[in-house]
This record gives sequence, structure tokens and C-alpha cells, in this order.
Amino acid sequence: MADFIQKSVQEHGRLAPDDALKQLRKPVVFVLENIRSGNNVGSILRTADGFVLQEVIMSGYTPCPPHREILKTSLGAETSVPWRHVSDLAACLSSFRQNNYRITALEQTSNSTMLDDYVTSEYAGTVVILGNEVRGVSADALALVDDVIEIPQGGAKQSFNVSVAAGVVAWALTR
Repeated sequence: MADFIQKSVQEHGRLAPDDALKQLRKPVVFVLENIRSGNNVGSILRTADGFVLQEVIMSGYTPCPPHREILKTSLGAETSVPWRHVSDLAACLSSFRQNNYRITALEQTSNSTMLDDYVTSEYAGTVVILGNEVRGVSADALALVDDVIEIPQGGAKQSFNVSVAAGVVAWALTR
């Protein structure tokens, strides 16, 4: 399989969506909780494609493909990244936990661990909940996590757009 994918990349410069879906994926899952912007969802799908993440899960009122804004920014990544919508976030996270995934939220809290100090090696994978653009991760979702991670930052605003934050987290957890 790896030889086939390598040959495809060499001949065409990029993978076809079906080939991309067959790749060995990195054990990082993004859960998008109540993300309101389809543009952000599309950008996160592109990030997940670029870092070959395991899956993107939409929950709450997060829009799903084929939403117009998602298609505009995903540039087809919705066909090359496994994704789904879940209505029961607690049950979804429980199934990952049973498979030795660490459940995290990306949020600024008094007990968050800075991303550059976060260690994932003892787990099969990591689930990262990314919250609403204004309100962040909900209290209900925070009650379901094992850890809270935070991106170290300076500046006056002390926050990133959720799609930018997803890229930072993807890079840190897959390097």
C-alpha cells in the first residue's frame, strides 16, 4: 500500500481522494463542537488532510459537507479525510476512551497544560475538542475530557481563530 501511495504521489504530485483515504493515518481526531462557520470547518478539514489525521467529527450545530462555505475552503478535503457527525458526544468520546485514546479539549483554563509540555506517547491516540469561535469548548464537553491543552501565546488578544489553532495543534501532535 505504501509503495502504491508513494508512486501515486511521485507521478501526480498529490493523492487522489480515494488513495488519500487509504493512507495510514495519524491517531489524532478533531471533534468540532458547535463551530458556527463553514469556512472554519472547511479549513480544519484541509488541515486534517495535510497532516493525515485519523478523523474529523462534527458535533452540535457544526455544519457538515456539502455546506457551501465548507466546500469553498476545504477544496475537496471533505473527500480525502474521514469525517462524520455525531449527536451523542459523550458516547462518541467514551468509545475512543475505551480504545486508549486520551480525550482533550483545546481551551484556556486554570488547569490547562501548555501544548509544548503535553505528552501523548502512552496513549493509542488523542482526541482534541475544538470549541465555538466565541464561547470556546462548552462546560458540558469540558466535563468529559481527561486533559485540557492550551497553545502558548503572547500578544494582546491571547487567542487564535479555531482553524489556525487546529493547524498548530495538528503540527504539535503529529511531529
